[in-house]
Amino acid sequence: MYEGNMGKLCRKLLKLLQLAVVLGLGILICLPVLLLFFGSLADGIEWTGRMQPLLLDTMDYISWKWIPDYPTLENFKELLFLTPEFLALFWNSVKIAACILAGQLLVGVPGAWCFAVYDFRGRNILFSVYVILMLLPFQVTMLARYLVLNGLGLLNTHAAVILPAVFSTFPVFLVYRGFRSLPKELYEVARIDGAGEWIIFSRIGLPLAEGSIMAAFVLGFFEVWNLMEEPLAFLKDMSLWPLSLYLPEIGADQAGRACAASVLTLTVSLLVFGLFRDSLEQGIISSALKG
Repeated sequence: MYEGNMGKLCRKLLKLLQLAVVLGLGILICLPVLLLFFGSLADGIEWTGRMQPLLLDTMDYISWKWIPDYPTLENFKELLFLTPEFLALFWNSVKIAACILAGQLLVGVPGAWCFAVYDFRGRNILFSVYVILMLLPFQVTMLARYLVLNGLGLLNTHAAVILPAVFSTFPVFLVYRGFRSLPKELYEVARIDGAGEWIIFSRIGLPLAEGSIMAAFVLGFFEVWNLMEEPLAFLKDMSLWPLSLYLPEIGADQAGRACAASVLTLTVSLLVFGLFRDSLEQGIISSALKG
């Protein structure tokens, strides 16, 4: 009896320890977000007092308070109603993200279907090349992209950012694993019943692999919404920049506005994650376990 009680006590202590570790890590991860949020509520005068050592280039330390002395929404008001360039760059980000995600669905999903369902010569080699391309960083392919886009006359246009991203290999790889997890007997039975390839793809493949497709959509949005290197390399006109390039242009004397811009940018990502969280989790789990 004593050993049984000790075992229960140890299990409870272990669960409490795990909970404490998870909560501690969660708080640590959320600290930068809380820092941005409370910083966005501080007015310009308070920020000037905090940042004075940095602005004056002195050896003193920057002071910080979690909760501002006089919280205000002035920074958000200035961004949303008195800063036209912020709204212009915001809609640039929306346009770029929408076009890229739509293109990836139109190109990547059928491509993943072909790799997963059809047997053709060189399929494994071609798919291996796709995976290798997915692992290459932007710095490796930047020069080749620049030369191609320059030859097509697309530099300094949104197409220079959109078109290469539409043919990204990541959604093909992720959705491929979702299609691959489906039993091939489904396709064979459908063909025996007289269903065409388009019917099989649209009425069997797409509904059953919806989780993987939504996971690719959400992860693709997070990547596209935070693009920095591609727009910076291919877009010279600042009016074409996405919102991700707006923050580096804000000076140290506008720290409150920078925090507010970061909060607004992060809010969009949080909304997308909140709306599609279940689909994202199910898609990733399905692709990992059955792929």
